[in-house]
Amino acid sequence: MKEIHVLGTTIAPEKGSKILKEFKEFAMRGNVVDLAVGVVIGAAFGKIVTAFVSDFITPIIGKLTNGIDYKNAYISLDPAKTEGITNLADAQKKGAVIAYGDFLTNVVDFVIVAFFIFLMVKGINVLKRRMIAQEVVAAAATPPGPTPEEKVLLEIRDILKAKS
Repeated sequence: MKEIHVLGTTIAPEKGSKILKEFKEFAMRGNVVDLAVGVVIGAAFGKIVTAFVSDFITPIIGKLTNGIDYKNAYISLDPAKTEGITNLADAQKKGAVIAYGDFLTNVVDFVIVAFFIFLMVKGINVLKRRMIAQEVVAAAATPPGPTPEEKVLLEIRDILKAKS
C-alpha cells in the first residue's frame, strides 16, 4: 500500500491501519453510538415539538390574546418608517426592528422539550431505583455460600467423620 499524505503528514500503511483501528474502536464504543442515536431521536423529537408549538400552542395563545400573531411580532426601532405595517418581513425591509415573536416561539419550544426530557430522565431514574431495590432484595434473600476456608474445613470434617 502507498503512503498517504494528509495535511503535511505522511501516513505509512502500518500507521494508517493503526489509526483506522483506533478510530473504529472509538466509533464503536457504547457512548459514541448512544450519543449518535440520541442526536437523531432528538432532532426528530425537536421537529415534533416545533410542529406542536406552531400548530397548537401558538394559536391558543393567539386566541387568548385577541388574535395577536406572535410570528410577526416586532418592536420597531424606527417607528416613522414602519408605521402601519403589520407584517414582520415588510417591516424589516423598511427599517430596523427587534423581531421577538420568533424568539418567544423558540423559548416555548425549548421549555416543552426540556419538560419532556425531564420527565424521561425522571422515569429512567425511577426504573433504576426499582431495579436496584430488586437486586438488594434478591441479594438479601440468598445467603452467601461458604468461603474457601470454610469449604476446606468442611472437607476436613467430612474426612474425619468418615474415619471414625
